[in-house]
Amino acid sequence: MDEERALYIVRAGEAGAIERVLRDYSDKHRATFKFEPTDEDKRKKLCEGIFKVLIKDIPTTCQVSCLEVLRILSRDKKVLVPVTTKENMQILLRLAKLNELDDSLEKVSEFPVIVESLKCLCNIVFNSQMAQQLSLELNLAAKLCNLLRKCKDRKFINDIKCFDLRLLFLLSLLHTDIRSQLRYELQGLPLLTQVLESAFSIKWTDEYESAIDHNGPPLSPQETDCAIEALKALFNVTVDSWKVHKESDSHQFRVMAAVLRHCLLIVGPTEDKTEELHSNAVNLLSNVPVSCLDVLICPLTHEETAQEATTLDELPSNKTAEKETVLKNNTMVYNGMNMEAIHVLLNFMEKRIDKGSSYREGLTPVLSLLTECSRAHRNIRKFLKDQVLPPLRDVTNRPEVGSTVRNKLVRLMTHVDLGVKQIAAEFLFVLCKERVDSLLKYTGYGNAAGLLAARGLLAGGRGDNWYSEDEDTDTEEYKNAKPNINLITGHLEEPMPNPIDEMTEEQKEYEAMKLVNMLDKLSRYLKFFRS
Repeated sequence: MDEERALYIVRAGEAGAIERVLRDYSDKHRATFKFEPTDEDKRKKLCEGIFKVLIKDIPTTCQVSCLEVLRILSRDKKVLVPVTTKENMQILLRLAKLNELDDSLEKVSEFPVIVESLKCLCNIVFNSQMAQQLSLELNLAAKLCNLLRKCKDRKFINDIKCFDLRLLFLLSLLHTDIRSQLRYELQGLPLLTQVLESAFSIKWTDEYESAIDHNGPPLSPQETDCAIEALKALFNVTVDSWKVHKESDSHQFRVMAAVLRHCLLIVGPTEDKTEELHSNAVNLLSNVPVSCLDVLICPLTHEETAQEATTLDELPSNKTAEKETVLKNNTMVYNGMNMEAIHVLLNFMEKRIDKGSSYREGLTPVLSLLTECSRAHRNIRKFLKDQVLPPLRDVTNRPEVGSTVRNKLVRLMTHVDLGVKQIAAEFLFVLCKERVDSLLKYTGYGNAAGLLAARGLLAGGRGDNWYSEDEDTDTEEYKNAKPNINLITGHLEEPMPNPIDEMTEEQKEYEAMKLVNMLDKLSRYLKFFRS
């Protein structure tokens, strides 16, 4: 009945009546995602009627009501089949300001129409293969990039940017050709990076360093949503970027990595939004060539160096032996390098481990990223080893027992998911400079057997990659306990009592005869089978 009434008014009514009836329909079905099959034809006709209204000269409020209902109806894939035409797509492109090359976004009253049109396009492109093909024909990706340029540094139109970016993400997800077009023809990499810079309000202090205000306010919900959509679109654009061929590419990836470092050091409006923001940043960092990830760490500035700091090497030996420095502003420093971003990644990894589920989707990206960073960059590896595998002191417990990051990672080495246990073992192996004896010291032979068997290192040795010479990090406690450590379990075991010591002579003689009889029986069985 709702569709019949709305269709009747749309066909015969004037703009005010159309606006009222469509607003009522929108309010009633705002949360509707499943529709009655019996009313499918009515919804198709209502869609067609709305498109006919949209080509007329009607007030902005009426346009918004029409687009809201169209967005709701576009959730039904079957309804879209007859209405997804080139003419209808062009109507939406015009309303979304995607056709005008020189038209600026000055009329604030038009912003709701632009946003609703982009929302409709998102639904239609996602649900209709015909719309996806028409997007290529209409060069929609180029139009979206042009709209983004119009929105540059205009913070009060974040909703427009957000849905523009979401549509770019969908197009690049559904069409590999558009990824290539965005990357090379439309210069999508610098454009989307600039969108992130704008969302984060980045102020550069050096070529690849930005100013971080640890006491500043969190990102607004709109800025966070824009940043997340831009990160997702950038992921699709850079998904095949494993090698850097030109200096300009290298520079652009370093700029992007510096922006992502800034992203890791700020927070969103809520804890969940912060985690989502950082998760997308981790995914995108996985696409950055590893040679460009050195910008995640940076030397201390003169101001930071001048601050009074507490060097942990100077603390009592019962505190720590790590070569780490903690400044007054909680900046993580190692060997004169700012390690804040790496520390955030490490904490992010631990949180994902603690969740205890969806390890393949949630944990393996950050573990892979930290592994590659550690393999390629010495300072990152040394810092992570100090954090994850500090010098051993207490070896009374098994490596997998406990609540430290090392204990959690060792437990993952025997996880049921092959991919998860492989990347966890690989990470620890790289931190140990791919030396078997060092890995066994921290994990035990039993936990490491899978990795060593896969690499053909069960007999010992080291991996294929070259690392700098080891420093002796064994503590006195470990050196004293080492002769009694069980190599299989990786922990100190109390000597087992000899059961013979408590036997009488008669018991010893009985056990000896029992063993002789068993050996004789075994010998006769072997002779029988051989004959």
